[in-house]
Amino acid sequence: MKVNGTPLSSGEGKRSAAASAADPEVSAKATRRRFMAAYKLSIAEKADACDTAGEIGELLRREGLYSSHLSSWRKAAREGSLRRLEKKRGPRPSGGKREAKKVRKNARLREELRKARIIIDVQGKVAGLLGVSPGDGKRS
Repeated sequence: MKVNGTPLSSGEGKRSAAASAADPEVSAKATRRRFMAAYKLSIAEKADACDTAGEIGELLRREGLYSSHLSSWRKAAREGSLRRLEKKRGPRPSGGKREAKKVRKNARLREELRKARIIIDVQGKVAGLLGVSPGDGKRS
């Protein structure tokens, strides 16, 4: 079988022809666009630099953006939140939760040690009353 003038193997031809016919121009599920903070800031600055009528609209059309993008990005730039977003996201510096977990574990272990010492003390006193030495298990 030939597709677009190129020969295909028997199983490949049916799949390729069906796949190319089923490929729509628009994807079935839209994906949300995500813009980096630096890009948002640069667009807001470029829009603020526009001085003639229609220049902002031209900028938005060229970038494929809406006026609502620009207005929210300008507001974020005024509030300074775009500057904060420029820092790379990732795990927080060590200390917070990890340190609190260590403190809780340490407190639990101290409590267990306190209880173990009480039990050992009681066992020693019982052994003394019964006349059994704690080390070898023989009566004295």
